[in-house]
Amino acid sequence: MDTPMHSPRHVPTDSPTDSPMDSGAELRDFLRASRARLRPEDVGLAPPRYAGASSARRVPGLRREEVAQLAGVSVDYYARLEQGRTRQVSEAVLNAVADTLRMSPAEREYFFSLVTRRTRCAARSAERPERQRVRPVIHRMLAQFGSPAHVLGRGLTVLAANPLARALFVDPARVPVRDRNLAKWFYLDPRARRVHVDWERHALDYAAVLRADTGGHPEDPALNELIGELAVKSADFRAIWSAHQVSACLSGHMRLRHEDVGRIDLDYEALDLHGGQDLKLVVYTAAEGSASADALALLASWTAEPGRTPAGDAERAAP
Repeated sequence: MDTPMHSPRHVPTDSPTDSPMDSGAELRDFLRASRARLRPEDVGLAPPRYAGASSARRVPGLRREEVAQLAGVSVDYYARLEQGRTRQVSEAVLNAVADTLRMSPAEREYFFSLVTRRTRCAARSAERPERQRVRPVIHRMLAQFGSPAHVLGRGLTVLAANPLARALFVDPARVPVRDRNLAKWFYLDPRARRVHVDWERHALDYAAVLRADTGGHPEDPALNELIGELAVKSADFRAIWSAHQVSACLSGHMRLRHEDVGRIDLDYEALDLHGGQDLKLVVYTAAEGSASADALALLASWTAEPGRTPAGDAERAAP
C-alpha cells in the first residue's frame, strides 16, 4: 500500500507511530485528537462569544481552555493532564473530561487506561502476558456453526476459525503462526482490498479495535510488535492510527466479494467468551432467503467436500 487513504476523520499528530508502550505520548495525542474532532457548538459554546465571530481559530476543534472550563478544572491542570505530567487524577476529573470530549464507552475506558498505565505497567513489567487459548468445546461449537465464525484474541489474532470463515478471511492453517492475524491480512494483503467492498470503512474500524487493545494490554510485546510492523509497512495504517480512534466494534455490516461465489452481505456480532482471556467469538450471518444466504450455502457445500468448487456446482445447476 503506497498511498495513504484520506478520511474526513483523520487528525494528524506530531508522532503517528509512537509505540503503544509510550503512555505519555499516547495520552497527549489521544486528547488532542479528541479535542480536534469537536467544535465549540458541539459542546454548547457559541462561536461568537468564545472564538470571536470574525476571528479564525488557530487550531481545529476545542481549545485546552475550553475543555478545562467545561470540565471544571484549571487550564494549567488540564494542560498537565494532557501532557502526562499529573501523577494522581481523581475519577471525577477523568469522567468530567471524558464527558466534555463526548467519549464513547470504549474511548472512556482507553482514556482511563492511559492515565493509569504507568502504575499498572510498573507493577506488571516482570510478568509475561498470559497465552490465549481456545477451549476444545469452542472448537466443536465452531465446527457445528452453519455461518462463518472465528475466535479472535488480542490484536485481532485469529485463534480458531470454521471452514466458512477460513474461506472468507484468514485461514490459520495456511499461514505462519505470526501471520495468523486479521489486521495483518487486512492492511498488508492486497486480496483484502478486493474482498472488502467497504475497505476504507473497515480500515478505520480495525485500527480502532487495535487502539482499544493497546489500552488494555500495554505490556503485550506481540501486540506492540504488530502495531510497529503495520506502521512500517502500511501508509494507510499510519494515517489512520494517528487519528486515535477507539472502538470495540462489537457489531456491524460487512459487504464482501468472494472470488468464487460473488457478492456476500453479512451482519456480524462479537461475543465475549467466558474465561477472562479477552477472547471474542465473531459470528457472521446473511439475511434469510437472500442472495447472500444462497452464496454462503454454496460456499459451505464447497468447503464441506474437498475438491468440489462453487464454479463446478454452478455448471451442474445450469440448464
